[in-house]
Amino acid sequence: MTKPPQRRPAPASSAAPAPGAQLRVEAARALARVVSEGISLRSALGDANSRVADPRDRSLLAASLFAASRWWLRFDAALDALIDKPLPPKAREARALLIISMVQIAVIGLPDYAVVAACVDAMRTLGQPHYAGLANAVLRRFLREREAIEKTLDASEVTRHAHPRWLIDAITRDWPEQADTIFTANNHQAPLTLRVNRRRVERTVLLQRLYDAGIAASPHADLADAIVLAESTDVTRLPGYAEGLFSVQDGAAQRVVDLLDIEDGLRVLDACAAPGGKAAHLLERANIELLALDSDAARLDRVHENLARLGLDADVAVGDAMAVAGWWDGRPFDRILVDAPCSATGIVRRQPDIKLHRRAADIAPLVAGQSALLAALWPTLAPRGRLVYATCSLLRAENEDVIATFLDAHADARALPVPANFGLEAGPGRQNLPGENGCDGFFYAALVKVQVNE
Repeated sequence: MTKPPQRRPAPASSAAPAPGAQLRVEAARALARVVSEGISLRSALGDANSRVADPRDRSLLAASLFAASRWWLRFDAALDALIDKPLPPKAREARALLIISMVQIAVIGLPDYAVVAACVDAMRTLGQPHYAGLANAVLRRFLREREAIEKTLDASEVTRHAHPRWLIDAITRDWPEQADTIFTANNHQAPLTLRVNRRRVERTVLLQRLYDAGIAASPHADLADAIVLAESTDVTRLPGYAEGLFSVQDGAAQRVVDLLDIEDGLRVLDACAAPGGKAAHLLERANIELLALDSDAARLDRVHENLARLGLDADVAVGDAMAVAGWWDGRPFDRILVDAPCSATGIVRRQPDIKLHRRAADIAPLVAGQSALLAALWPTLAPRGRLVYATCSLLRAENEDVIATFLDAHADARALPVPANFGLEAGPGRQNLPGENGCDGFFYAALVKVQVNE
């Protein structure tokens, strides 16, 4: 019996993409935008997610993008060691795809053979078929020589920690005994922490609802409104989200409200309010008259959305906090929160693209802005009123130095003690380092306005 003729498989370039190829294309394009265009990781991920339907694919996309951003400085150097001729700038998406693939092998732990095959296919789907052979050769060489390559990478602080040189130097200078711990914490994913809306639900009740839904969660040991989830997830799918029973907020940010010591009837200013997490927390804690101010009108849309979902109300206004005459009605505030724009070096584990975007030259302008913000807002604080200054920075120049300089220049300002049940003493304030108490890196200082002769 004559066998029917066997059909040859179509060439890879004309075949439908293998499962996972398009996902890797989206990841490569997003990562290239983060690295080359300065687009924020969350923005790039959001755009890519809009083209990925399967929740499982979205999870892999997010994991790949976060890990590749976190470890870019390490595996970018590894790639340079693996190729004989540098890739041209126009091949940025091909480069991103190769680095994502190495990260999927070395960090995420996906099967070697699957990653290599998917990368080669994705290179073709990306429209770079001339790099398909290179992808295969580079990844197979990486697998063969991985131990030696990683030993070489570990010999340099920059590639060992995957931090830029300037940031390594700054953290080592400011926190010499804790530097290695900080670098390690920065390279681990932060836990997902919720803040219970105590106006709508008790923490024990929300914990039970999460447990009933099969979601592992636990109360934070020393933050009254915090719940820590065992695994990251799409929070919009959690029970209680649509009802406004909780928000996502790291424990370090939740601590700010405790330091403000608010109570019913106080007039409170949140001077840099967007996207509204701390403003909402203040309103959940007490019946206050709150002005949520921010200079970015577009970002204030998020404040309105968050307050509406949580069933809260505040006076939300567009205004430059340093241009007081443009928004202040002359009535002093009993409490002021200055969550100052900063380098964000304390939340690298949550936003690893900070390591790729922030520069040493950014710090001096930030310090000048922080100092100007304090000086402008101080006259709006009532006598005996309290101002809390907070940043998500690790750098002393933005934190204790700013506060010390302010205190020297204002005889009517006194630093209040910050409770010592967390973090480290940092001049007139206190510093939580990344990972301490399961929280982000945050600095806090509390100031009170006194009579000059007190």
